[in-house]
Amino acid sequence: MAHLTLIRHGETDSNRVHRFQGQMDVPLNATGLLQAERLAERLAGEHFDVGVVSDLSRTRATAAPLAERLGLSLQHDATWREQHFGVFEGQQVTDLLDRHPDLWTQWVRQDADFALPGGGESIRAFHTRVWSALDALAAAHVGQRVLVVTHGGVLDMVWRTVRGQPLSSPRQCAIPNAGLNRLRWRGPGYADIEVWADDAHLAGLPPQPSTVSLSVRYGTAVAP
Repeated sequence: MAHLTLIRHGETDSNRVHRFQGQMDVPLNATGLLQAERLAERLAGEHFDVGVVSDLSRTRATAAPLAERLGLSLQHDATWREQHFGVFEGQQVTDLLDRHPDLWTQWVRQDADFALPGGGESIRAFHTRVWSALDALAAAHVGQRVLVVTHGGVLDMVWRTVRGQPLSSPRQCAIPNAGLNRLRWRGPGYADIEVWADDAHLAGLPPQPSTVSLSVRYGTAVAP
């Protein structure tokens, strides 16, 4: 068994306005930096045997105060990046309705095998990447405590696998920025959720933007 603590990066300006980030290298905003400090305070008394972080700047900046507080060396790994959204990256829904209305219509159908042009990943391919990475990491650290700082979409794929939720369905879990999610890995393809979306350490900070999937939040939107 391996014990994993999975954390979504702190807030960015793109999170606040529901802009697709994907694998763009977007920095934390002021609130996100505060969230990272609160996270470090929350976990200051814990021990981790290994720390793995997506190589994008928003995850590295979230993990930095924690690594310093714990004296933990971090491995930067692109495998833990967010899903690639192809031509949607860097755009808000209002942009997409004007520039790519047909692609928007296809995307909100939540077809697990649909990949956006411009290098986009299908949900199925993304899910395979995420769970393969989790299995490999946990298998390499059986009996240890592992910290992973990653992205909201990655955590959604983990939730779906553990809960048996279909890939072609709306997101059903909250994924707050800098929230704590703890799992026990029991073997390839199997894990138990011990804690999910624990953000008590962020009390008093500005309210977080909604984590409802954009395909649900704007699913009925149509091009003007």
